[in-house]
Amino acid sequence: MNVAGRFRSIPSWQITLGVALLALGFLIAAQLRTEAPRVRYASQERVPLVETTRDLQSRQDALKQRLLELRAQIQSVESQGKGSAALVRDLDARLRQARVAAGLTALQGPGVVLQLGDSSKAVPPGDNPTDNLVSARDIRTVVEELWLAGAEAVAVNGERITATSAIIDIGGSILVNAAYLAPPYQVSAIGPPDLFDQVNGSAGFRDFVRMRVEAFGLQVGFAEPKDVTIPAYAGTINLRFAHPSGPGASPSAGP
Repeated sequence: MNVAGRFRSIPSWQITLGVALLALGFLIAAQLRTEAPRVRYASQERVPLVETTRDLQSRQDALKQRLLELRAQIQSVESQGKGSAALVRDLDARLRQARVAAGLTALQGPGVVLQLGDSSKAVPPGDNPTDNLVSARDIRTVVEELWLAGAEAVAVNGERITATSAIIDIGGSILVNAAYLAPPYQVSAIGPPDLFDQVNGSAGFRDFVRMRVEAFGLQVGFAEPKDVTIPAYAGTINLRFAHPSGPGASPSAGP
């Protein structure tokens, strides 16, 4: 008997039942495949979620406790009365000192004014004509010698010198802070009564006179007025890489 004959001899209800059982088997297998990951995901993820929830709750409780402590400190300071006023005065005095040190406050007092001018000598053939001009290095040398001699505040043509000031050559002029200056250059400083004597007697200033004034004829003059006015720094202070040094200093302090 051929295959077609055998198929016709099978009752139709058996064929229908077989197809139904086969489809049911596919449905059960698909259900098991989708259900297993779901159970596995729920069992694996529940523990970390619970731990995260507990951790957040613990942090929240700690923040609440810190808030209560800060409120208690504020109430204690407010209740001190005179003590808090003294603290404010002390902080204000420190702030004024910091502003003076940073150059943010104009100052007036005894000091000295040094004036640097270009040489009037003719430049010999073959020599560099810029050697007869006042350079940024010359001004930096004079400023450094004034600091070493005890100057408390220094300005160049009215530009306050601070810890972030730059003195560089730009073309035919000199850039100090953000200002382009032209000769003659007046370097003003406030310091002790013998400030000029200290500068004039220093080895660095004598070397400057020998190498620049005597060799190339730069013009240098000085005056000791009764009062020298040093203006406040007019730029912005924006430190990005510096931070306080020493014990207890925090490197994350911003400018």
